[in-house]
Amino acid sequence: MRVAEYNPQAIEAKWQKRWADARVFETEADPSRPKYYVLEMLPYPSGTMHMGHMRNYTIGDVVARVKRMRGFNVLHPMGWDAFGLPAENAAIQNNTHPRTWTNNNIAEFQRVLRRFGFSFDWRREISTCEPEYYRWNQWFFLRMLERGLAYRKKSRVNWCPKCCTVLANEQVVNGYCWRHEDTLVESRELEQWFLKTTAYAEQLLDDLKLLEGGWPERVITMQRNWIGKSTGAKVRFAVADGKSGAEEGAAEMIEVFTTRIDTIYGASALILAPRHPLVAKLLVGSSEESVARAKLAEMLQSSVKAEELETADKVGFFTGRYAVNPFNGAEVPVWVGNFVLMEYGTGAVMCVPAHDERDFEFATKYGLAIPIVVQPNDGAALSNDTLKEALTEYGKSVNSGPYSGLTTEEALARMSEEAEAKCFGKRETVFRLKDWGVSRQRYWGTPIPVIYCAKDGMVAVPDADLPVLLPENPKLTGMGESPLAATPEFVNVKCPKCGGDARRETDTMDTFVDSSWYFYRYCDPHNDKAPFDKAKVEYWFTIDQYIGGITHAILHLLYSRFWCKVMRDMGLVNHSEPIARLFTQGMVQKGGVAMSKSKGNVVGAEEMADKYGADTGRLYTLFAAPPEKDLEWSEESIEGSWRFLNRVFRLVERHTEAVRAVKSESSAAGVKIIAPNSAKEKLLLRKTHQTLRRVTQDFETRWHFNAAIALIMDLTNEIYAMEPLDEGVRPEVQREVLELLTLMLAPMTPHIAAELWEMLGHEEGQWTAAWPAFDAELARETEVEIVVQVNGRVRGKLKVAAGMLEEQVIPLATAEPSVAAHLNGKRVVKHIFVADKLVNLVVA
Repeated sequence: MRVAEYNPQAIEAKWQKRWADARVFETEADPSRPKYYVLEMLPYPSGTMHMGHMRNYTIGDVVARVKRMRGFNVLHPMGWDAFGLPAENAAIQNNTHPRTWTNNNIAEFQRVLRRFGFSFDWRREISTCEPEYYRWNQWFFLRMLERGLAYRKKSRVNWCPKCCTVLANEQVVNGYCWRHEDTLVESRELEQWFLKTTAYAEQLLDDLKLLEGGWPERVITMQRNWIGKSTGAKVRFAVADGKSGAEEGAAEMIEVFTTRIDTIYGASALILAPRHPLVAKLLVGSSEESVARAKLAEMLQSSVKAEELETADKVGFFTGRYAVNPFNGAEVPVWVGNFVLMEYGTGAVMCVPAHDERDFEFATKYGLAIPIVVQPNDGAALSNDTLKEALTEYGKSVNSGPYSGLTTEEALARMSEEAEAKCFGKRETVFRLKDWGVSRQRYWGTPIPVIYCAKDGMVAVPDADLPVLLPENPKLTGMGESPLAATPEFVNVKCPKCGGDARRETDTMDTFVDSSWYFYRYCDPHNDKAPFDKAKVEYWFTIDQYIGGITHAILHLLYSRFWCKVMRDMGLVNHSEPIARLFTQGMVQKGGVAMSKSKGNVVGAEEMADKYGADTGRLYTLFAAPPEKDLEWSEESIEGSWRFLNRVFRLVERHTEAVRAVKSESSAAGVKIIAPNSAKEKLLLRKTHQTLRRVTQDFETRWHFNAAIALIMDLTNEIYAMEPLDEGVRPEVQREVLELLTLMLAPMTPHIAAELWEMLGHEEGQWTAAWPAFDAELARETEVEIVVQVNGRVRGKLKVAAGMLEEQVIPLATAEPSVAAHLNGKRVVKHIFVADKLVNLVVA
């Protein structure tokens, strides 16, 4: 008999058309069924899709398909984060319109995603650069403006004097413009729009407890640290004249925030952020002016970002000026340090090196004094002769004037009271979180719906006039003022209030606005009366599973949580958090670095599918590493995945004639379980159901897809080892085993599974089949592996019959050669036994 060849490209095209024709993945709200909303993070359509992209979608697709087989009404949509600076720059470089560039990329991305058979409901596709979407960005902005959550203020920006334009942080390379490598970037103050995220700081922090158990602890910690609630005191130091203490009259004041006011007697310096407004004043006429100005210029060129604070080299310089400690009148030098950021606190800190690790590092580097003002409650007293690191724990105050002898708790309370009583400080709770700057001086983004009138001032665009459309043919050069500002037909407008001449706001919105609420729009993507229908959102939300990279653990997720709370307060939604469970997948690497077009190490997704088939690519990305770990691409390993699918195809094809002759007992409710009537059947069915039990567990609770695939491979090998199946295995048992093998593969390699299901004689598509239930008796393990430890260290492993008693296992454990070698000449004083799992022998 001629064996058919596995032709993945033909099979995949066939089933993708069948799925589309049958509208398999289209879904609507159905209160009679349990829902499941699974979503991968909104992709930015840029360049060519590679296998690094595909891992994320493959993980999500497995989850979606398993849940469908489990009977859930699954929402699994897709869309495009289509606005942004990269598209605008690419359009300039390629002499095309950003819309053309973006839509071409979207078409390419969609084609490749369809090529891999992902189960998206494409009717719900959104693109954030389309007016039907960004109209609602503008609507939300106006609602926030009404509530005082959107406001305008001056803020520092990166300015290239040659481009005459604002640069994003990523366009500043070592202090220079990315386009003009000889042009230093300047810091300028411009009017910018902000959203008041700080109004929700306490809620954003408190509601993290709602996410525990559903979000990775690492991400929760990152969010908590970014919000950064600190309780302490603000204290004002008067700037001294450098010789005789505080100047007469209205002395300049430097305000610091500290959570440890009890250590203020140990302050050996004040350290200001390079952009602190007092720095320039302090340098005028100081003894260090010329040297300090040069160092300041250098520091401003290579400013440290918030995410780099922990690892950045700490650099500083003395301003030549001093400030007066308000508690004891001592003068302390005023320094500038690159690790102090103007965005956080007051932009100034007191340096207490004996009791702060960062300050200890800085003081040691620059030879500052390290006064000890807290001694530990237990252990040896600190001394400068032996001090190797800062003591950051609470203890007892010393060398602190009238507060010496107090506990840290007592000193904190007493000193805060004195600061308030003498009007040089006050107790305060501060947040690291700052308001969200949403202004961008770019074309390719959502226009901010505000008009400026000489008579009426700032006027909101009426809802009836939304969307404020982007002009079709802007002059994009990357130079000079905002492209919108240079487009008169966009700028010049009539005031909605008085009808007089007015001008539009020419800033566009940060693209994080687009991605902060897009998952709500999927529930009702074509609504032209509201952002979404509340009832539809109420059915689908919260998101049951969100999948994406750890790089979005802070800003995207934080802004999404903020947006949800604003919508709740507007009465649009009834929940406080949008995402119940979050999974952060690892990166796909090649040559030890993440796949990236700029690195030249990508494996094109379509190229891979053309060579091996999409199912092989899907299987490999799931098998090569646990989903939360990074994956190193290997051509040899993908060949192995290809060979495995060929083996499965040949196996089923070999037995097709026999099993098709037997009426299938399986249905949408599951595969009919056949009782074995021979030793060979029992062995085969037991192995199959044990595999099914463990694969079910891996899919439902642990997402150990790589382990599940290994189990299925092992089962396939066992089936081959029992050939010929015609001898001793009835056709109906063969059918059951091959059907279960096919269904276990279906979520991961859906095309070949659909083909095998048809080959096994099913007229209804595999998508109609439920996830199979294992037979508990058949799935029961008859043999288990027990770990044997000696004094807690693994020394061997035993394979024994499941359920063996303690008195039966201990003699076998002590006799195991690898264990016995560690017992020689020693006495077992006790043992710990965990049935079917562990023996720990404690020896003396």
